[in-house]
Amino acid sequence: MKVSGFSFIRNGTLLGYPFVESIRSVLPLCDEFVISVGQGEDDTLERIRAIQSPKIQILQTQWNEKMHDRGFVYAQQKMIAQYHCTGDWAFYLEGDEVVHEKDLPAIRECMQRHLENRQVDAIAFHFHHFFGSAEWESVSPGWYRREPRIIRNTIRTWAPDGLYWVVMDRQRRGRYPRAAVADAAIYHYGFVRSVESMNKKIARVTKYWGSTAAAIKRYETDPMGLARFQGTHPAVIHKWIEEESERGFAPDPDYRITRKERKYRMMMRLERLFGWDLSRRHFKPFK
Repeated sequence: MKVSGFSFIRNGTLLGYPFVESIRSVLPLCDEFVISVGQGEDDTLERIRAIQSPKIQILQTQWNEKMHDRGFVYAQQKMIAQYHCTGDWAFYLEGDEVVHEKDLPAIRECMQRHLENRQVDAIAFHFHHFFGSAEWESVSPGWYRREPRIIRNTIRTWAPDGLYWVVMDRQRRGRYPRAAVADAAIYHYGFVRSVESMNKKIARVTKYWGSTAAAIKRYETDPMGLARFQGTHPAVIHKWIEEESERGFAPDPDYRITRKERKYRMMMRLERLFGWDLSRRHFKPFK
């Protein structure tokens, strides 16, 4: 079994991504790691080279600054890297996502177990979405709780954006992949980067979705959609949390919820009553 890791990044240092930690976390599972590095304004390329792993293959790319349609420029960069993967499985991590060292054996076992089962297109993970600080995580159905991050690398797939895949086993119509769910999690730190870094990201990347957004003064969300994180963080991210993440966040009990958050509260009540999971999902579970 050969495993390819892949990702894309641009201005990772400037925008506060723990991209070096992300790469390092998955390298033990990979025979190769392919990353598209867009021409930027900081030392992202040099920091990746400084990892000094023979597994890493860097593709220097130019982003299409005129592509403002629903994040498709992210999909383009994602697929540039995936198309250079040569493994049986291709393991995708975004630049703010990290794998826990305790989960590596379970992930490898899951890939090995389903290697010959062509009914399994992908492997999905549980997600920890940290918000405000690394002490808090989202429990709202407004966030995806499980998503594929490993795709079989011998089937026709493409990405409408950076998040998910579409399998093209028919000529004209695609479908979500059939995914086995691994007994492992992805740790997502995008919403605990410093407020300063988040505002730099807002200023630079919202245009790729054809929109604009105002700068933030602090992280804010519905307190009922958050819970204290009860687990442990991956060892590779500890230093980043201490030195680069937002600290001291606490949910605001006087926060005025939005109309969308009111809907999520209702969904959470239904989940508790009936044991449902009403969060977004871009795959079909394989039984």
